Amino acid sequence: MTDPARPFAVVTGASSGIGYELARCCVSNGYDVLVVADEAAIDSAAASLRGPGTDVQSLCADLATPDGVGALVQAIGGRAVDVLCANAGRGLGKAFLDQDFKDIQRVIETNVTGTVDLLHRIGREMRKRGSGRILITGSIAGFMPGTYQAVYNATKAFLDSFSFALRHELRDSGVTVTCLMPGATETEFFDRADMADTRVGQGKKDDPAEVAQAGFDAMLRGEGDVVTGWQNKLRTAIANVTPADLLAEQHRRMAEPGGGLK
Repeated sequence: MTDPARPFAVVTGASSGIGYELARCCVSNGYDVLVVADEAAIDSAAASLRGPGTDVQSLCADLATPDGVGALVQAIGGRAVDVLCANAGRGLGKAFLDQDFKDIQRVIETNVTGTVDLLHRIGREMRKRGSGRILITGSIAGFMPGTYQAVYNATKAFLDSFSFALRHELRDSGVTVTCLMPGATETEFFDRADMADTRVGQGKKDDPAEVAQAGFDAMLRGEGDVVTGWQNKLRTAIANVTPADLLAEQHRRMAEPGGGLK
């Protein structure tokens, strides 16, 4: 049974991958959790997270839409959200002009519009209360032009930038904002983005549990950002001093369709 005295976390995009592991971090740290995703698998994910003394509820909702975000707010039901892990995201590979515009639009609405809508609604309540922690899943992809991933990388550049701005707007409010910026991670992302035949899709990837734990710990410490893995830290450092044109060409070699490892 839900105990309003227990800390409460909301984790989006939690049916698998980093989102699922973030929810598991919340459960392990004594939070009641509402997990959300746009697929029925969220119910089985919630069932696997439940344990003695912890309430885990699930919601299948499309957070790319105002109705989906509204359904999530309704499911929260006025309970104070102590932690919001805004992790829901969608990828899209192949050349921009070869993509269906409906798919492009869905990436933008999921990664940007829906995420900003949710942050606006829950962030206001946190600010009013004077407490709360927000973890936004950005990406090191936001540091480089995403040749053959142009829209996705652009949305992550938005989230990386937005998280820092929001953090400073909320300074001294009691609400912290942390941006988790992973690199390629072993999730369903590359299959869903139709990127299984690319070098990055076939290459070695990070463990989602380790990525999630690093992000969760940084959030609890109130840090502004965390780039997971030493190789990703090195890539971001190099990206900061490398001309954008060269970065775009490097990304082409990683994400070009049919360019997978032989």
